Amino acid sequence: MIGVGENFEGFKKAYVLGILTVCYIVGELGHYLIGVTSRATARDINYGDFACQLNATNFEKDDIPTQCEEIIDDQACSNVNINGTYYCEWDRNGLGLEYQFLAGPVFILVFTIVGVVLGIAADKYNRSKMLFVCTLVFGVAIVLQGSVQNYWQLIVLRMIMAAGESGCNPLATGIMSDIFPESKRALVMAIFNWGVYGGYGIAFPVGRYLTKLNVFDLSWRFCYYLTGVIALVIAVFIGLTLKEPERKAIGNNTTQNNKKVSLCKVLMKPDVVMLMIAASIRHCGGMTFAYNADLYYNTYFPEIDLGWWLFAVTIGIGSIGVVFGGIVSDKIVKKMGVRSRVLVLALSQLISTPGAFGSIYFDPLWAMITLASSYFFAEMWFGIVFAVIVEIVPLEVRSSVVGVFMFVINNIGGNLPILVDPVAKLIGYRESISIFYAGFYLISSVLFFITMYFMEKKEEEKPIQTDQNESNNVQQQGIDNRSYIPDSITLQHLSGRTAEKNYY
Repeated sequence: MIGVGENFEGFKKAYVLGILTVCYIVGELGHYLIGVTSRATARDINYGDFACQLNATNFEKDDIPTQCEEIIDDQACSNVNINGTYYCEWDRNGLGLEYQFLAGPVFILVFTIVGVVLGIAADKYNRSKMLFVCTLVFGVAIVLQGSVQNYWQLIVLRMIMAAGESGCNPLATGIMSDIFPESKRALVMAIFNWGVYGGYGIAFPVGRYLTKLNVFDLSWRFCYYLTGVIALVIAVFIGLTLKEPERKAIGNNTTQNNKKVSLCKVLMKPDVVMLMIAASIRHCGGMTFAYNADLYYNTYFPEIDLGWWLFAVTIGIGSIGVVFGGIVSDKIVKKMGVRSRVLVLALSQLISTPGAFGSIYFDPLWAMITLASSYFFAEMWFGIVFAVIVEIVPLEVRSSVVGVFMFVINNIGGNLPILVDPVAKLIGYRESISIFYAGFYLISSVLFFITMYFMEKKEEEKPIQTDQNESNNVQQQGIDNRSYIPDSITLQHLSGRTAEKNYY
């Protein structure tokens, strides 16, 4: 019976991790879809820049005498041809200031501010119920994005979607840190936070190929309807099955003498500050690639469809790297404490840097091979960094700190990629990407190494008082009152169980 009980407990924990991860994946899919469907969306509801682009004709790049992207005049664009076959078109390309505003600041501003508020609320209120509401909100917003008729409607709905999705990370992180032990925490956080890249990777085939299939004559709109409906189904499962777990103090985050914890003091700790800076730089590298991958490869290799390659790398290789990083971090944390997790962060980003540069400068085949090698190590970071955060801050402000942490890294890391465009005009698009993508991987590695030396060393375990010492004290004081333990406590002790709340 004990074995059956343990197996059921394990299943419940796996279910919680699974439903939270899928929720995050779908939320991030809704976030990143605009980057893949933007061209079709822009032509439908009219926003963004016009440009000369290769049309539906099947010419190889080497066979075209004049590249479409080099033409800046609409008349000249319409007139270029090969033996009477016109291969360029002048139309909206889905880019420009309106797109950058829609993809980045509109989402990030609301996502980060509401995330802090929800993080603080999560330390006081029922996180499972809050997560249900958040999932419901972003699910409805995604569905409605499929029905927009103009640009401002899309902006408003992306803001609402951002508000709902902002609760996923701080709420789920708090729930999982109370359910899973330290020995599995980095792996669990890595699997969950891989949802960012899972959603981004799935956006490539969903946004590209479902749009081309033109299901029910809905074009890009079907992508949003499908994603939103899935989110609503997940919200129902969360509302019906996910229960609030008992809150626990973990790692090095316990407080003494029940003193009130100051959020500001916790945020000003050197290790927390350095971790935020390093994570922000790393996040910028990831967001630079996320916002520019489709555009970059379409610009330099327009004749090659790399959609499935990008999907395979982000989903396949990325997921393996996430699991590997979590296992490695959890294995060595017992020997070095929390510092070992930061060491894994530093080494993984250092190893991933050469492959990141290769994915920019090589031709398509080797670009994808080096991207895969880079992604394996690069994607170890996100889950581990949150495992570190929940282990170095006090229980009372854990969700609040996660909310602030997300606010900082998203505002810095999410907005710095805006500089890619002006820098590209000075030194070139490829060179600009190499700085803000691969270069920032390398910088983050150095910063993570520095952060490691600000972390507290693992405390030596103090020897427990021996029974002999306790026995001597008892003999001096008379009767041993431990003989009169209430029956209920004795039964709990004998059964090896303690009362705890359900989380499922």
